Amino acid sequence: MKTKIAIASDHGALELKNKVVNRLVELGYEPEDMGVHEDTSVDYPDYAAKVAESVSSKRFKKGILLCGTGIGMSITANKFPGVRATLAYDNYTAKMSRLHNDSNILVMGGRTTSEEAAYDILEAWLNTPYEGGRHDERIRKISELENNFPITGEKRQ
Repeated sequence: MKTKIAIASDHGALELKNKVVNRLVELGYEPEDMGVHEDTSVDYPDYAAKVAESVSSKRFKKGILLCGTGIGMSITANKFPGVRATLAYDNYTAKMSRLHNDSNILVMGGRTTSEEAAYDILEAWLNTPYEGGRHDERIRKISELENNFPITGEKRQ
């Protein structure tokens, strides 16, 4: 059974997203393309939310987001509980995001990442397992922060 991965981009990364979708298929994955499908200007939070919600709700174990720089997608996706979206810009940051942070959404910049680099980043991220161990406590602390408002001390419902 093929592993499903949610993927989306804004207009600034449409071309790279389409190439990443094709690469995922070549690697034996089943990407679910949540948009965009045209290069008309859109608001990246709308597409980040589609993928982040699908990972947060556990409909998908992993997701991929792309926008012009990847920054906006990262900021938006990390607002969702349980999401650890990581903007990776090379093989090393992709590997470390999986090893130490158990990243579940890979983010790349369509205007800042070459096709070759994107494939390298993608494969490093997909093929690197979470290390666990000492990092489990850190992931637990992140989850705890998601469930509490540090400034007010109020707990989310």
